[in-house]
Amino acid sequence: MASKVIMPKLSPTMEEGQISRWLKKEGDKVSMGEPLAEIDTDKATMEMQALSEGVLRKILVHEGESAPLGQLIAVIGTPDEDIASLLSEAPAKPAATPQQPAAPVEEPAPRPVAEGNGRQLQEVAPISSSGRVIVSPLAARMAAEAGLDLKSLQGSGPGGRIVKKDIEQALTQPKPAATGFPRAVEPARFQPAAVASASAYRDEPATEIRRTIARRLVTSLGPVPHFFLTSEIEMDRAAEMRKGINALDPDLKISINDIIIKVTAAALVQHPAVNASFQDKFIRYYEHADVGVAVAIEDGLITPVIRSADQKSLSEIAAEVRELAERARARKLKPEEYTGATFSISNLGMFGIDEFTAVINPPEGGILAIGAMTARPVVRDNEVVVRQMMRVTMSCDHRVIDGATGAKFLQTFKKILENPLYLVV
Repeated sequence: MASKVIMPKLSPTMEEGQISRWLKKEGDKVSMGEPLAEIDTDKATMEMQALSEGVLRKILVHEGESAPLGQLIAVIGTPDEDIASLLSEAPAKPAATPQQPAAPVEEPAPRPVAEGNGRQLQEVAPISSSGRVIVSPLAARMAAEAGLDLKSLQGSGPGGRIVKKDIEQALTQPKPAATGFPRAVEPARFQPAAVASASAYRDEPATEIRRTIARRLVTSLGPVPHFFLTSEIEMDRAAEMRKGINALDPDLKISINDIIIKVTAAALVQHPAVNASFQDKFIRYYEHADVGVAVAIEDGLITPVIRSADQKSLSEIAAEVRELAERARARKLKPEEYTGATFSISNLGMFGIDEFTAVINPPEGGILAIGAMTARPVVRDNEVVVRQMMRVTMSCDHRVIDGATGAKFLQTFKKILENPLYLVV
């Protein structure tokens, strides 16, 4: 009996998924539990497994296309089975656009691109009638990371679309030796503006992670009543401690951010009113500090969680942060590794940002925005001296944290960070 393949829920916050790659093609045999496709969720690329056996009769959502949870994306059945009734449940496809025509159209002839030595190269990437290269968002991201020229690739996806496997194949090919002058780089193609005086523009599909960020931010800064507290912290002793630890064991590679995570966790257990979240009819207080650490990735931001950071050593935190950050950038985190933090940290100091405010990630009660550590003149014992200073701004959910409560937490955070030996007392 034919069975439906629907878009599965692969993460707690997922609302729709994008087909990154089908691992089976129509007509292939499928076994229960066998990987069927790779799906881009809001946070990671994950495998979807087959829940039945048979033959993959029909693919309804192709590579690079998105579908909401529960939508029919394929049908598995026996080779000669009538699946017309199941296919009728699939939503109607929108009208074809010039970027992906429903019927064959005459493609423009490849345009020669002149090289500096007078030779010419032919563009092989598929070009839509609007002048854009047809490429899936994931493939575009992979090409940008690898420095590949999309115009030099031939797509194997629907309508000549460049997909993930085309990028992977290109990366395995040896690079030809450069001859003559480098090829001239053409500017990105833009659609002409409707008004003569307005700028030209181009539209690119938003990835799942970018759509999720947009949806979640709307539920944060508006509905959550934010207020902000800023403090300036002297970092000389923390910097000396880090230097000393790394000198004793260079393999540890402790960072200032690792120390900040540990100090945050220590302050949270001393102030349980901050290690809390608003739950509509009650406030939830957490026993341990599960600290989320914002990590920038290609499409936006993801927050891996250091579980029970209050009970872990600096070396354990440092190793875990590095490992989670690497898998976050490779989009290989499991849902439980980036959800359920009790408090978060966002550090932009490495970008030279002195001070900023961060948006709370609901339902957490607060987030720390960490600025750059810079040498500044300060007054100590009626003398002007130079110290390594760092500004920290705490965003608080006023439904959970009152002004005095947040101020006391920040006071404890500052005291421990300026005197990190408190961590071992």
